[in-house]
Amino acid sequence: MLPNPEPSAPEPAPVSTVFLVTTTVATPEDARRLAQAVLQARLAACVQVLPITSHYRWQGALHEDAEQRIDCKTTAAAVAPLLALLRAQHPYTLAQLVAQPLQASADYARWVAEEVADQGAQEPAENRQVIGPLPPGPDA
Repeated sequence: MLPNPEPSAPEPAPVSTVFLVTTTVATPEDARRLAQAVLQARLAACVQVLPITSHYRWQGALHEDAEQRIDCKTTAAAVAPLLALLRAQHPYTLAQLVAQPLQASADYARWVAEEVADQGAQEPAENRQVIGPLPPGPDA
């Protein structure tokens, strides 16, 4: 009699890289304005806004402030134009603008790429960035 073969481990799900671009702002209104600008420019597939408390040193003093963290899921190719849009529209003198690669499921990464890439097929590159502020939304 042959010994039972050891069960094989399931194959890992395929993963792909997406980028997370993060910034913070002071108010929900600024967060909403930036999130809408990013999505309208099709520079990210998804933008999440979360309330946080930030502890930091600024101009020699310690601070603790309520802020809104804005997390944008995007592609490698869209990181630079996304950072440019955020920098142009950000209300802070020195904005936190960070980008980091993340491992995502292949299906999610494909969706992100499709949502961001669709913009390139529809409009010329010069139309991708919204430079001015958006008008107030219905809850402004």
